[in-house]
Amino acid sequence: MITKDYIILAPQGLHARPATTLIRLAKGFKSITSLQKAGKTVKLNSMLNILSLTIKGGETITVIIDGEDEAIAAAAINQFFTEQLKDL
Repeated sequence: MITKDYIILAPQGLHARPATTLIRLAKGFKSITSLQKAGKTVKLNSMLNILSLTIKGGETITVIIDGEDEAIAAAAINQFFTEQLKDL
């Protein structure tokens, strides 16, 4: 299992458009990916799950990845949060 914290730098937070991109990214791996904020954990497989966390800019979330390809999934998700999210 891999866990990593991210501070959401995008001022708009994690809204529908980047959430869709993130879901598609996570579904490309066999590992189970979850997001956690303030003690609430949701699977990264549904738009409603992500939007229910109401992730705003400046907040910290934790990504949890568990499965056989977790290292590859973690690298891809890390790239999403460090490079792509700010452009969406």
